[in-house]
Amino acid sequence: METPQTPLFDQYRVIDIDTHVTEPPDVWEGRVAKRWGNRVPHIQRVGDLDLWMIGDQPIGMPGAYSAAGYHGTFPDFRKTYDDIPNSMYEASARLAFLDEEKIQACVLYPNVGGFGMGGFLKMGEPELMLDCVRAYNDWLLEWCSADGSRLVPVMASPFWDVPEAVREIQRCALLGYRAVLMCNQPQDHGQPLLRDRHWDPIWAAAEEAGMSISFHVGGGDISDVSNDVAGIGAKTNFARASAMAFLDNGRCLADIIMGGIPHRFPRLKMVSVESGVSWLPFVIEALDWQWKNNGVAKEHPEYDLLPSEYFRRQIYGSFWFEERGIATALEMFPDNILYETDFPHPTCQAPGPASAGTQPHLYASRVLADIPSPTVSKVLHDTAAELYGLA
Repeated sequence: METPQTPLFDQYRVIDIDTHVTEPPDVWEGRVAKRWGNRVPHIQRVGDLDLWMIGDQPIGMPGAYSAAGYHGTFPDFRKTYDDIPNSMYEASARLAFLDEEKIQACVLYPNVGGFGMGGFLKMGEPELMLDCVRAYNDWLLEWCSADGSRLVPVMASPFWDVPEAVREIQRCALLGYRAVLMCNQPQDHGQPLLRDRHWDPIWAAAEEAGMSISFHVGGGDISDVSNDVAGIGAKTNFARASAMAFLDNGRCLADIIMGGIPHRFPRLKMVSVESGVSWLPFVIEALDWQWKNNGVAKEHPEYDLLPSEYFRRQIYGSFWFEERGIATALEMFPDNILYETDFPHPTCQAPGPASAGTQPHLYASRVLADIPSPTVSKVLHDTAAELYGLA
């Protein structure tokens, strides 16, 4: 008679490297000068809906970000903070939730400012934008102080102003931040492509501070997620746009590697967040093939590694729903794959009446069942612990 195997989440101190905090209404209240008035992000009740506003312009819906366990799917979502579980916006409740799910620690990303912080550009006033970024970073660090060993903040960066972004990275490094959120598609906001040397001061500042750079999907123009311009239906269009957003980070990684960023900054760690990993074997192999097939080494003799070697040395990907491609990705990149849940977003790995997701521990036990235990340990804990300085 076989002895029942101990569940994976009981064997490892699981680190979830991509979750989001539903910002409570008072994030910017008292942290930004009163002279800006209602141009600072604030919550306004419009009919039966709580909306984030800048002046009179709606910029977000907290209920839409807070979908885990809900009985509907976009565009049907929780309407007000009264409907949102407190584990999504209260630190103590998030810690209790982690205990329930047997997750040791989670890495936290924003909502209101956008997944690459481009949302702050809607304010149109550079000084106000910077004030709001700094206020957010101060607030998130305070929120995570409920248990700094389990709640890991990722700092917002004012990427549209490189000198100020450098200063904010340096400031946040002194405060204890370990990771920087950088827009994965800055060209959508009128900025240079990632492969442009325009961004080198940011990479240099992060490398010097020992902070990793996070490229979260959805950092560019995501207006087509909610705008059903093709008339295929709101739910269908949301599913289409959400799936295709994963592939944006393939272009992001190509820009990073082919732009020589890993070569110029060999100690800089970079993470492709919420983009999946099954496409990594193809994209990285394609970059190697094109690199060799098109004479890149002749054009750039200073590049001493292939794209796959730069990737293995410095870049990471993360997964939470894939079934068939995990084994291949882990076979190729056992030291570069991280685990996430995306809690509490509409695409997260959380059970609910309307969700295809299951509890994280059940999913992980299923897809990692045939993976060698040393690799499983890396995926669920070791690699993330080293990257974020956790035990």
